[in-house]
Amino acid sequence: TDAERDEFLDGVHVGVLSIARDGKGPLSLPIWYAHEGGEIVMMMSNSSLKARLLRKQGRASFTVQDERAPYRYVTVEGPVTVVNEPHDVTELAVRYLGPELGAQYAAANPPNDDSATARLTPERYLTCDYGKLM
Repeated sequence: TDAERDEFLDGVHVGVLSIARDGKGPLSLPIWYAHEGGEIVMMMSNSSLKARLLRKQGRASFTVQDERAPYRYVTVEGPVTVVNEPHDVTELAVRYLGPELGAQYAAANPPNDDSATARLTPERYLTCDYGKLM
């Protein structure tokens, strides 16, 4: 259901962002994310290859999975906007690393002028919960 899909996306998973590249296979890489207001929100360096490709292509696919059986996944596809704005990584770091390590990570990676935020707005979803097939 939509509610189950959103609950899964709200969980703590490392996502895989995939962006088309001219003359090559897509760039696919793991990334931390937040699920906010139905969008997938990711933070990155404004000068990174992923930010440059997202700006050029304007679209991406994003997959979140549970590696434990019974397997589940959600793939999201849609347009992406990238804005060059400093961001505080504390909330995201605490989400993934816990309060102590997250705070240490955020202190070691303060916001700077090269920070960017990307927002993927879902147009299509592909979901599967193999637990429901058993």
